[in-house]
Amino acid sequence: MRFPDFPHLFAHLERGAQPRTVAVVGAEDPHALEATVLAHDETCLSPILIGNRKRILAGLERLDRADAFPVLAARTHEEAVATAAALLRDGSVHLLMKGAIPTGTLMHGLMTPEAGFRTGDILSHVSLVSIPSYHKVFAITDAALNIRPDATRKRDILLNAAGVLRQLGMDAPRVAVLAAVDTPNPQMPETLDAVSLREAGERGEFQDCVVDGPLPYDLAMSREAAEAKGRTGPVCGEADILLVPDIACGNVLLKALRYGCGAESAGLVVGGRAPIVLTSRAAQTRDKLLPLRLASLFSL
Repeated sequence: MRFPDFPHLFAHLERGAQPRTVAVVGAEDPHALEATVLAHDETCLSPILIGNRKRILAGLERLDRADAFPVLAARTHEEAVATAAALLRDGSVHLLMKGAIPTGTLMHGLMTPEAGFRTGDILSHVSLVSIPSYHKVFAITDAALNIRPDATRKRDILLNAAGVLRQLGMDAPRVAVLAAVDTPNPQMPETLDAVSLREAGERGEFQDCVVDGPLPYDLAMSREAAEAKGRTGPVCGEADILLVPDIACGNVLLKALRYGCGAESAGLVVGGRAPIVLTSRAAQTRDKLLPLRLASLFSL
């Protein structure tokens, strides 16, 4: 099953939605707080707000939601992360959301043995994207966590992304391993990684995934471009997952699509005990609402 846009995706997921609870770490962030209130109204999501109690309560009052949700005071970012991790360990919450807290502080706190967040799997960022020029929702990975992954790490990033798509009802994900060119080049290590991943896919190491690479963006996203260049295959023009060479490429690509092409995106950190809604400091309310709704509607 594939979805042309987020409304169709959410309509599908809402049919089997279960009540869930989110811990918002640094909930004094105005956009995160507003997105949380909207998600509560639109889904079966219940929030627990952690951070500067005075600022959180003031924000709730501005939204006409005074005393509507539990608020847990935290004097520091580190204390807020530790509180959220404890709630996750005892089963009080099902997912986490980053608010007014640096990403590094949040992730560092969750990576400590005391937090109990690690599962042994790699953590990676998967961003679902919808753009007007493409016929379905697709994923970009990893644009936020893994800086310069090698072929082995890319394999795990691919598996994480494929797992997310399967949870959403998208079977047999088609994966484009991106590079600047579509032929192997020893001076471009990412092209050799792409060949290795494609061959692993052919051996069945990614279950039902169809993997092709190296593929430039145009061949992955446009069947016409692929035909013009003489490249064929089930992934060309039909990619469900764009596996980027490194964080720089992924981050630039995702932001270019959002700010230059009218893209909507919903990004999650996966591979840990629970999904994390991790958005940019520049993200507005809707930018935070989409991934929060997504995280609330399925279970990893």
